[in-house]
Amino acid sequence: MAWFETWFDTPYYHILYKDRDFAEAENFISLLVKDLQLPKKSKIIDLGCGKGRHSVFLHQMGYEVLGLDLSRESISHNKQFETSGDSEIPLKFEVHDMRDEIYPEISSEKVDAVFNLFTSFGYFEEKSDDAKVFNSVNHALKENGYFVLDFLNEKWVKNTLKSEFMNTKGGIDFHLKKRIEDQYVIKDIYFEDQGKDFHFFEKVKLHTIEEIGQYAEEFGFERVKIYGDYQLSEFDLETSPRCINVFRKKEEK
Repeated sequence: MAWFETWFDTPYYHILYKDRDFAEAENFISLLVKDLQLPKKSKIIDLGCGKGRHSVFLHQMGYEVLGLDLSRESISHNKQFETSGDSEIPLKFEVHDMRDEIYPEISSEKVDAVFNLFTSFGYFEEKSDDAKVFNSVNHALKENGYFVLDFLNEKWVKNTLKSEFMNTKGGIDFHLKKRIEDQYVIKDIYFEDQGKDFHFFEKVKLHTIEEIGQYAEEFGFERVKIYGDYQLSEFDLETSPRCINVFRKKEEK
């Protein structure tokens, strides 16, 4: 199994990241939908939704949301937030591999936007798998719909990488080591719990802005905006921590 198929389903993943800045994330999402001028009741897919917090927030803002994630444990958790079948503005969650096309039994209609937020891309070894994500999103979107791909700024990561540090969460000391190898940033995660030693890792490919743009062009998207952080600041290759791409699906000729 790939690293993300095991690590994301462990309780330790959620312990390590339980203090993520959700206020910052919700502020970012609010700024994003305002900037894109998405009307209320627009249909949005939250691709790689995790525990569903951002899907729930989008729904509270008045959007019809479908949260998709490979983690069965996360989707099982998220089912408690779903609306009833006759809801005017639905919120739904389904297990889905982002490399696969989104078929009618998951989403019966094309959507207005697909959000892939907080570094939920770059996990795959094969370029063909990365391409499949763009193909899947193209398949799901209406013409002129938005695809927001929130990714790392490859140059900034290389310039600021901290190789080793410790993070204590939930009474567990997580020893974290980072390195860059073959254009992947790899985070090794070591800890002990209940007398047992554990080792997990995360591995994300450092796609350049040019590589992401090439995928987009190949699958019928045009880049219309790029932000450098969660405050929607202008992107700077040297200093921006994020590379938040906004693509629009081109009209078919």
